[in-house]
Amino acid sequence: MRSLQQIQHWPVENAAAAVVTADGAATIGDTDRVFRLASVTKPLVAYATLVAVEEGAVELDQPAGPPGATVRHLLAHTSGVAFATPDVISAPGARRIYSSAGFELLADFLTESTGIEFPRYLREAVFEPLGMKTAILDGSAGHAAWASLDDLTRFATELLTPELISRQTLDDATTVQFPGRDGILPGFGTQRPNDWGLGFEIRDGKTPHWTGSSNSGRTYGHFGQSGTFLWVDPEIKVAAIALSDENFGDWARAAWPKFSDSVIAETHNTL
Repeated sequence: MRSLQQIQHWPVENAAAAVVTADGAATIGDTDRVFRLASVTKPLVAYATLVAVEEGAVELDQPAGPPGATVRHLLAHTSGVAFATPDVISAPGARRIYSSAGFELLADFLTESTGIEFPRYLREAVFEPLGMKTAILDGSAGHAAWASLDDLTRFATELLTPELISRQTLDDATTVQFPGRDGILPGFGTQRPNDWGLGFEIRDGKTPHWTGSSNSGRTYGHFGQSGTFLWVDPEIKVAAIALSDENFGDWARAAWPKFSDSVIAETHNTL
């Protein structure tokens, strides 16, 4: 795909990217190289939580985290805890406060509920069934996963055609939770509203944004401060992944939307 060639002009030392459709994946770069995912960790952690929900180990509306909060609140960044610490700075459900600490609380809750250390649960529930051989969680459940492009391509394929969880569960997870909540989208400022599903950011009408202007409002995914992103546009059944070793900054704000728009234009011509 011509659009993938754009990453060769990004101001990064190493990068790899993929576009995934029902026909398979097109890639560029070293697909085996392991990259730090940063906050792209969160959708992986969320998916393991959804597996736990379907297994009956936890429930979405079960109390978890600070008083009054639930698993759903933690996944949707509405538990009221701060970004980097478990300090409570808002009532549950009142505000959209993006929180890595909330995902750490979520992982602790999964460990308590299942009796399995969360990195192992994530590996057994998601990584191993999908054949994600290099993927690992080495630290915080909010931002400490590592994986290759091959691994993220397998995860994107799962998001397009879920097998580990039901389509209904995935659809619910990628539908706005606690609608109308304003909040800050890191790197892009205050969004009104700042819509999220369960561990997945939902594009909706946000501007500015890291996806393309031609991405549908139903597009969901995540980006990481390590220079990584994954999005899925369910309207056109296309996913895109980019991994790099250059931290997010002005270069990404300029390059990523252009890349995404090119991917959509090119896949529309071939679908």
